[in-house]
Amino acid sequence: MRIKTGLGQDSHRFEAKDSSKPCVIAGLTFEDVPGFMANSDGDVVYHAICNAISSITGILILGGVADELCIKDGITNSEFYLKEAFKTLKDQKFSISHVAISLEGKKPSFKKHLSQMKKNVAALLEIQQQDVGITATSGEGLSDYGCGDGVSCFCVITVIGE
Repeated sequence: MRIKTGLGQDSHRFEAKDSSKPCVIAGLTFEDVPGFMANSDGDVVYHAICNAISSITGILILGGVADELCIKDGITNSEFYLKEAFKTLKDQKFSISHVAISLEGKKPSFKKHLSQMKKNVAALLEIQQQDVGITATSGEGLSDYGCGDGVSCFCVITVIGE
């Protein structure tokens, strides 16, 4: 049995307040803030998980596979990128034991959405909701995220291989 741990991070600044681009985080649309400056929907949770998986598999999803999907096929939904990342993990015979996610941002308010966010992540990664941990902090104004300019996400993923 092999056990590996991957670390991923992603962050995006918000579009202008009058932007019509939706804000998508962990597959949920948040109505009270503009979307993110990104070629895709900018889903920081799904992007951080992709990066954590890439740190295990060595296969670049963001900046690689996702860019091709976005530019060549016009796919901007980050759920597709995460599905591609997950395939690379399964191809290398790894299964996910646990995912830990930490969000920082003054806005939007995450608290009432944490359960649905866990549900979305668990469904995509084919694990139980209790194997997904999500915490969120406002950042107390100590960074651009804490001042409300965007959102940052870190992800730690633990996998078990044959």
